[in-house]
Amino acid sequence: MILDKKHALQRKLFREFAENEFTKELQDELEATGEFNWDIHNKMAKYGFMGTKIPEVYGGQGGDYLSYAIMDEELARQNLCLSIYANTSNSLGGGPLMIAGSEEQKQKYLPPVASGEKILVFGLTEPGAGSDAGGTTTTAIPDGDDFIINGRKCFISGAPVADWIIIFAKTDLTKKGSRGISMFIVDMNLPGVSLGAHEKKMGIKGYPTCDVVFEDVRIPKENLIGPLHKGFQYAMKTLDGGRLGVAAMSVGLGQACIDEAVKYAKERKQFGRPIADFQGVSFMIADMEAEIEAARQLVYHAAVLKDAGDPEAGLACSKAKYFAAEAANRAAYKAVQIHGGYGYIAEYRVERLYRDARILSIFEGTSQIQQVVIANGLLK
Repeated sequence: MILDKKHALQRKLFREFAENEFTKELQDELEATGEFNWDIHNKMAKYGFMGTKIPEVYGGQGGDYLSYAIMDEELARQNLCLSIYANTSNSLGGGPLMIAGSEEQKQKYLPPVASGEKILVFGLTEPGAGSDAGGTTTTAIPDGDDFIINGRKCFISGAPVADWIIIFAKTDLTKKGSRGISMFIVDMNLPGVSLGAHEKKMGIKGYPTCDVVFEDVRIPKENLIGPLHKGFQYAMKTLDGGRLGVAAMSVGLGQACIDEAVKYAKERKQFGRPIADFQGVSFMIADMEAEIEAARQLVYHAAVLKDAGDPEAGLACSKAKYFAAEAANRAAYKAVQIHGGYGYIAEYRVERLYRDARILSIFEGTSQIQQVVIANGLLK
């Protein structure tokens, strides 16, 4: 796909920002501390990245899905963890409000999220409801003009630094499965909201993750987003956009693996020659390049379909997420293999890329869930 002038300039901006600001020192600090870096968050916000896809009327840049995908790709090419900083507000965080929020809710919550002043996260997963999101057991029971929420959400990315969380809770206890679930926005500082310990993760260490527990949390009914008992369908629509973002990040990380593999293969010598001269190495690089470029085209195609409102856009996002995530993991594997023993050492960038890549096949719907979605789309 040939990008038009606007999107080509955006790519240049995102790439230059990442290369200049995502320094090795910053990335090493994130790995060592596992803490959120507010300085880089504020820099991204200053450039408008937190509002790339949020409409201008709500303080965002009003960009399209293709702009969003390019941003995620280019930031992830430098560092996957830091790409999530800018992704969340444009994806699972702000997505439910943009899809189903009332005008009053959009005016209240989106501007501070787009500016980076506030952080809004997404709470769907529970200890017993991961891929089976319809197994939600968190409840929101009406009580006068309020709802009282009880339950627990787990693996919530960004929860330790969040101001608000969008959650999904059962509001009609007579319904089974995905029916009778509603969507709410909850202030993280309310009485009864507590956080679990920070998870110790394999990768993306600088974007903290933890459980969020709700014990008799009282919220006003005005915090209901969208129709009562219809929240599950909006969760799935939100995940479409989230899958596009993860697919784009996968392309960026995969490209980083190619960059590192090519550089090392030209420099490293064995038997008196650069290892790039050996077909066993050069063919691995060729495989990586072909797969990541194919993934990129799937991502851009899905983004264009989303922008056009095409009914096949959701299926296209699943295809892109499935293929790109798996391709990124294969690229990371081969990049480490090309580096040999050095690829296993933390001093070399490919070691981190290998660990970070693993989450891409898991969050926003595992690769197996994407296979279910794709198969159902064909066989329905």
